[in-house]
Amino acid sequence: MTMESPIDLRNCISDRCFRCFPCLSNPARRSSLGLKVALVVLHLIYAGVLFLFDKDLIEKTKREPWYTTLYVLLFVATLAQYFFTACSSPGYVLDAMRADNKTDALFRKTLMTSKQPASSKNGSVVITVDGNQSGRNFLESNAASWTKVVMEMYPPGSSVRSWTCTYCNVVQPPRAKHCHDCDKCVLQFDHHCVWLGTCIGQGNHCRFWLYICEETALCLWTSLLYIEYLNANISKAWWIDVIMISLLVALSISLIFLLLLLLFHSYLVLTNQTTYELVRRRRIPYLRGIPERVYPFSKGACRNLYNFCCARTSIYNLERLPTALELEEKAKPYTCLDVLSCRCCC
Repeated sequence: MTMESPIDLRNCISDRCFRCFPCLSNPARRSSLGLKVALVVLHLIYAGVLFLFDKDLIEKTKREPWYTTLYVLLFVATLAQYFFTACSSPGYVLDAMRADNKTDALFRKTLMTSKQPASSKNGSVVITVDGNQSGRNFLESNAASWTKVVMEMYPPGSSVRSWTCTYCNVVQPPRAKHCHDCDKCVLQFDHHCVWLGTCIGQGNHCRFWLYICEETALCLWTSLLYIEYLNANISKAWWIDVIMISLLVALSISLIFLLLLLLFHSYLVLTNQTTYELVRRRRIPYLRGIPERVYPFSKGACRNLYNFCCARTSIYNLERLPTALELEEKAKPYTCLDVLSCRCCC
């Protein structure tokens, strides 16, 4: 009987785990799963330590159960929103192209169909997506319809090659970018979030913003509970104080980061920008000649907020590039009359 070496035993265990859980065979997925587990564990540690040491909080829970119930509901809602955002699609160019090809094919088959082809309205192109996924096989079909739709959003005379992704070999609409981590082109690409393990784009930017809001509120509430405990129980047990103060310092740093992140993305929402467009503005071809203070895709703060929060997930809203006349209008400084007429909101 031969003894297996530790390396062989480890490889055998790894092979069995990969057979039982195929998703773990991908290093990127293992890393993403590890970050998700770490984040959940951190949340449980902060809440668990608080309820373990703070006897006053336990007594308050008995007297006023609604207080702790609200905290637990926020705790659960934050983690649920995290996983909901992590599992959501940011909106891929290939999916939008499949939807356009399917809509075009259905339109050609019958003129009495209930579906509408891609149409231009208010400076954007709307592509309706069917609830079922029977259009998944349309990627191999002729992409002439998609190319026509996309090129109508660029200035006349633009070359198809200039806006064709060298990795996916598809024509990218404005604001789309290829993500090397996901290896896909993303509509209205904002950034690739390592903690979520997915890109943030048109399809899940709103969910990401809601998650930041909930995480910030939970972090702030937890910090206040830690401060209340230290004010009431300081110097009772030095080792407990060291643990609570260390956790509070780390929590305060996280709170500052979350507040800045929330303010930053709120600014992006109100001006209809993305992180990629703001950071790499001078490197993006269609934004190079536009002044820094001009937001080419903004439709006003109120309309931007409405489109961001109330846009349906069953459509792809592709925005065309503004004309020179529209850019000139956006570049005009605001006057008192413009403020009274709510020009900044319309």
